[in-house]
Amino acid sequence: MTQDEVLNEFRASGALLEGHFKLSSGRHSGHYLQCARVLMNPHRAAKLAAALAEKIPADIRDSLDAVVSPAMGGIIIGQEMGRALGLDAMFLERPDGVFHLRRGFALEPGAKVLMVEDVVTTGLSSREAIAAVGNEGGEVLAEVSLVDRSNGTVDLGVPFFPLIDIDFLTYAEDELPPELAAIPVTKPGSRK
Repeated sequence: MTQDEVLNEFRASGALLEGHFKLSSGRHSGHYLQCARVLMNPHRAAKLAAALAEKIPADIRDSLDAVVSPAMGGIIIGQEMGRALGLDAMFLERPDGVFHLRRGFALEPGAKVLMVEDVVTTGLSSREAIAAVGNEGGEVLAEVSLVDRSNGTVDLGVPFFPLIDIDFLTYAEDELPPELAAIPVTKPGSRK
């Protein structure tokens, strides 16, 4: 899928939002991609996951044992990636502020894992999730996401294959332009 085709899926589902948003990273933006909304249609979710699976180089794809994603945002696309790749899909939770596998999920020692996210901005959640997989006995070979908001600058410590790169401007709390500061802030992400 081309970037325009992917963005059309976001627009068609009402998932491309405009306003004043505080992102999970703590930064602010005038745009937000509500991936849960674009993924609420199973056919659309499967189509996006299939396109994302095509981004993974064959040598990595053929070495994978499991798909892992961080809750909440990565759960749906993680499940669809598991389906697209024919692999089990698990998710990490952080009930105590640190990611863990729960609900009976477990990785075989040395399991080769694909990390799956919906959106990556600073990569903080991804790096925490990758570390958690290591603590659980697995090894993350690569990460994929629907959207890379870092403008290609994020370093996750593993190869990263986003479906699209978006360059929406983001701002620190003390750098807000007046037009954005004048709009009430919404915090749509999953991180508290």
